[in-house]
Amino acid sequence: MNHKEQTKHRNNLGKKAGTVGIITNTCLAVGKLMVGILASSVSIIADALNNLMDAASSIVTLVGFKLAEKPADEEHPFGHARSEYLAGLVVAMMIFVVGYELVISSVKKIMEPAAVDFSLPTAIVLLASIFVKYGLSIYYKKVGDEISSTTLLAASTDSRNDVIMTGAVFLAALVEMFTKLKIDGCIGLAVAIFIIYSGINLARETMSPLLGEGINEELKETLEDYILSCDKVVGCHDLIVHDYGPNHRFASIHVEMDKNEDPLVCHELIDDMEEECMRSHGVHMVIHYDPIVTDDPEAERLRQLVITILKVRDERLSIHDFRMVQGQGHENLIFDVLIPLDLKGQEKTIQKAIETALNNIEPKTYYTKITFDTAYVHR
Repeated sequence: MNHKEQTKHRNNLGKKAGTVGIITNTCLAVGKLMVGILASSVSIIADALNNLMDAASSIVTLVGFKLAEKPADEEHPFGHARSEYLAGLVVAMMIFVVGYELVISSVKKIMEPAAVDFSLPTAIVLLASIFVKYGLSIYYKKVGDEISSTTLLAASTDSRNDVIMTGAVFLAALVEMFTKLKIDGCIGLAVAIFIIYSGINLARETMSPLLGEGINEELKETLEDYILSCDKVVGCHDLIVHDYGPNHRFASIHVEMDKNEDPLVCHELIDDMEEECMRSHGVHMVIHYDPIVTDDPEAERLRQLVITILKVRDERLSIHDFRMVQGQGHENLIFDVLIPLDLKGQEKTIQKAIETALNNIEPKTYYTKITFDTAYVHR
C-alpha cells in the first residue's frame, strides 16, 4: 500500500470511528438524561452531559478527518492534515467548559441535597453504559493504534475514564438507596473535576504537535536504519522532521558518501532514497550529500579517538563531518558534535575536555573547531 492509499485508508477508518462514537454516545446521553431527570440525580445528569460532549467530540473528530483529506492549495502548500490536531484542541475546550458548568451545579446540590430516586431502569441504563463504553474504548484503541491517531487514542482513554465515572455514579446511587446518605452532589463534583482534568490533558496532547514537538525515537530509528542500509552510504546525521499532520511529515538529513564515488551515481542513489522515504514511510525527505574522506588512516584514527573521549563523558554524544587540517606547529580537528537538549549550555566545557584529553594522550598539539548540533528527538 503506497502513501496515498495509506492516507485514504487512515482517513476512512478515522471517519468510521467518529461516526460510531456519535451514534453510541448520543444514545447513551439520551438514556442517562432521561433517568437522571426522573431520579433527580445531578451525578447521572453530569454523566449524561459528559456522554453528550463525547458525541460532540466525535462530530469534531469526524470533521477533523474530513478536513484533513483536503489537498494542498496556495494558502496551505503543506496540506490540511493538522486539522486533526485542531479538532482535538476544540474537543478539549468543549470538555473543559462542560466540566466547569457541572462543578457549579454539583456544588449547588451539595449545599441543597435532595433524594435520588434510584430505580431498575436507572440501574439498567448505567450498567449498559459501562459495558458499551468499555467496548468503545477497546475499539478506539485498536483503530488509534492501527492509524497512529492521537485523537482516537485520547478518545479511547476518555471512554475508559467514562467507565470509571459511570461506575462511581452507580455506586453513589446504591449507597444512597441502602444508607440514605446523600452523596450524589459529591459524586457529581468528582465527575466534573475528572472531566476538567481530562480536558486539560487532551489539550496538552493536541497542542504539543501544533507547537512543533521533536521527532520520536521510533521514526528516527526507522528512517536512519533505512538510509544506512542503502548502497554507498557511510553514515548519516542531522535528521530534522517537521510534522504537518499525520502522514504529512517533511524531513531533511545529511548523508555521508565516499568522496571518491561518482557524484552522478550518488545523486541518483539519493533520489531513490528520497522516493522510498515517501513511498514506504510517508515522509517527504530532502537529503544533503556529504562527501567524506575515507582513505586517510591518521584522520580515521583521530576520529575514533575523539569518539572514545566523548563516549566516556556521555554515551549519547556523537560526531560527524570530521576533518583534519594542518596548522603551524599543531593540527586542527574540525567536526560537528550532536548533543541532547539537556546538555545545551555545556558546549565550551565539552570542547575543552576533548582538547585536554587529546593533548594528554597524543605527542602533537591539537586544536578543535566544533559545531554543536542539537538532537531534536522526543521519546
